[in-house]
Amino acid sequence: MKCPFCNYPDTGVIESRTIENRQVVRRRRYCKKCHKRFTTHERIELMPLIVIKKDERRESFNRDKIKRGILRACEKRPISMLQIEQMVDEIEEKLKQSPSNEVRTQLIGQMVMNRLKKLDEVAYVRFASVYRHFEDVGSFLKEIDRIKVLKQKDKGERYGRNN
Repeated sequence: MKCPFCNYPDTGVIESRTIENRQVVRRRRYCKKCHKRFTTHERIELMPLIVIKKDERRESFNRDKIKRGILRACEKRPISMLQIEQMVDEIEEKLKQSPSNEVRTQLIGQMVMNRLKKLDEVAYVRFASVYRHFEDVGSFLKEIDRIKVLKQKDKGERYGRNN
């Protein structure tokens, strides 16, 4: 690192500490030539996450959009803001761990539905009805029947019954 005062190419580190929830390293440095002190901050630079929309447009990932959708689905349900925040955090973390920095909206929607299905069936159906664009009451009822079958199967497995 060059000294910002005299441009000498060699500096030393006096002290290092992590700040901002261990996301940033603050280093107190000194120039080995002019002996002046200065501070640097190092932070991880990740590639921005890009969302590929259904029409192939691309836009920056926005966790608030996911949160708004979940909030609408969970309206008047016994689900806390903490549970919603944790769900959004889990989804965002999983997306950031993917090998590509581009992700399709279909994957995000499926991740939300999978988590809502475990958390609250009513919120799941609400979200799915908007996300899957049910064309009519029949397709909506078909999804509800599918949930019932899965629930019965889950109960059977839980209690050691094979249906």
